[in-house]
This record gives sequence, C-alpha cells and structure tokens, in this order.
Amino acid sequence: MGRLNWRNAHCMGGVMDGDETSKLFGKSCRGNVSPLYWRIPILLWSVVVITCSVSFFWGSREKFLIYMTHWGLVLISLESLFGIIVTVRKVNKEKSDATFGLPWYVKTYWLLYNIAIPVSFLVSGFYWGLLRSKVGKLDYFAPNPVLDVMLHGINSAVMLVELLSSAHPSRLLHIMQPLLFAGAYLLFTVIYYYAGGLDPWGHPYIYPVMDWSKPRETIVVAALSGLFLALMHIVVVAIATLRDAIVRRLQKDVTGVYNNAFNA
Repeated sequence: MGRLNWRNAHCMGGVMDGDETSKLFGKSCRGNVSPLYWRIPILLWSVVVITCSVSFFWGSREKFLIYMTHWGLVLISLESLFGIIVTVRKVNKEKSDATFGLPWYVKTYWLLYNIAIPVSFLVSGFYWGLLRSKVGKLDYFAPNPVLDVMLHGINSAVMLVELLSSAHPSRLLHIMQPLLFAGAYLLFTVIYYYAGGLDPWGHPYIYPVMDWSKPRETIVVAALSGLFLALMHIVVVAIATLRDAIVRRLQKDVTGVYNNAFNA
C-alpha cells in the first residue's frame, strides 16, 4: 500500500515534499543504470578541461574567471560533484529538513543543475553565434582549437547527457535561477569595466559585443542573451517532459514519475 501511495503521489504532482522524493535525484530515467556512469566522467572531464584551460590560458591567471565560459565550466564541475554525492548517499534514509523536504545537498545539486544546463547552452550559442561569427570577429579568443570545442561545444553535450539521463524533474518556475546567475555575471562585467579592468589583450571590455563604453549596444546584447537563456530553460523543461513521457511509454507505465513543469 505504501508503494502504491508513493507512485500515486508522483503521478498527481511530480516531485512532492518528503524523503521519498530525494530518491529521484540519485536515479537514472533508464531504470537500474546508476547516474555515476555519466556523472563521474563529466566531473573528470570538467576537471581536466579546467586544468588545461588554466595551463594554456592566454593571459594572466587572475583574469581566468572574467569569462562566462569559465564560470559555466566551474558550474559543470560543481553540478557533477554534487550529483555524485546525491547518488552515493542514501538520501531516502536521512531526515529531511523543514523547507522542501529535501536534504541540503540535494537542493544544492538541483540548483546547480537548473543553472548549469541552460547556461551551458547559452555559452555555446553566444560564442558561436556572436563572438566567432562575423559580428564578433573574435578570432584571437581561441588560440587552442581543441579547448575551443571543449569549452564551447562539448560543454553543452555533457550537460545534455545529464538532462537526458536523469530522472528528477525540471520546473518552469525555476527559470529565475539561471537568470539570476546571468544577472550576477552582468553586474560583474559592469563593476569590472568601471574599476578599469582590461581583458588579457588590453581591451577595456571582457567581450567586444559587451563593451560598456557603448551602453546602448551592450544593454541590447544583454537583454537578448537573457531572453535566449530563458528560452533555453524552457527547452530544458520541454526535453525533461518529453524524456519522462518516452520512458513511461517504453515501460508501459502510466502511473509512474513524470515531469510536471509547473510544480514548484
């Protein structure tokens, strides 16, 4: 009877409060396949890429973290690390807190997950759509072609693997999490500019398409980037919903876990 109630609770509203819901974050949508099979490789990949990026960075090391690309890479590393922690700990046997019924490390993982995936898509789209296009003409930004692809292409691919393979939900109501992260980076670029910060080549900006000496153009780019990021979050929710629908159909289970995009 308890198992039936657990399944019906998921069917009625997706993830709900309680210890049982924590199990989803350490599970795969593919049945008994452990998330460790992709989260450990993603963590190792991110650590190797961070190490190589720092080693081959074209400027002084203290300027490594002025780029959104590297912020996103650190996000992937933290997201995969907490994903591993969530997987290996028996969260269903631990006492929940009084907020959302989830342990703090599960909530931390979910927050990082909600931010890392759409931000990775934004980084790839922003880079190839603006910086490396005829608009940005930023050929000097990627002196190493292998790292170039790793930072601005494979980053999205590994996060897509996380999205397609995980069992826990994505919520439309969480759209503010990636937007607030992007807002924090935007504020950083403003402070960096007015503090006299330069890029590694001595330019008074971090990205040429976001030059605060041209505030109107920069605000337009920032607004469009924010809209694109919001769209990417919606796409993530749509993919998660489709993922769960396909899994239910393959398992011929109409009462199982599914992604309720509007649930908190």
